[in-house]
Amino acid sequence: MTCEKCGSENVNVQMVSETSIKPKSKGFLWWLFIGFWWVPLKWLVFTVPALIIKIFKPKKYKTKTESYTSAVCQNCGYAWKV
Repeated sequence: MTCEKCGSENVNVQMVSETSIKPKSKGFLWWLFIGFWWVPLKWLVFTVPALIIKIFKPKKYKTKTESYTSAVCQNCGYAWKV
């Protein structure tokens, strides 16, 4: 394989895996039918227990992993997706 920028044959090809993390949230219908009254009620009536639960409950996350092949020229440092 040759470098697209300098034409060198000294190219390293490797698999790259990128992971993005996004907090998991409630859906639109949950907020429409339950959330608009449950969340204020919970914080008004159950303030101390809600704070304790909020502190110690593990967070839920959605992860998305994307893998692709990348090539890097060892002479000029140019990188591109293959």
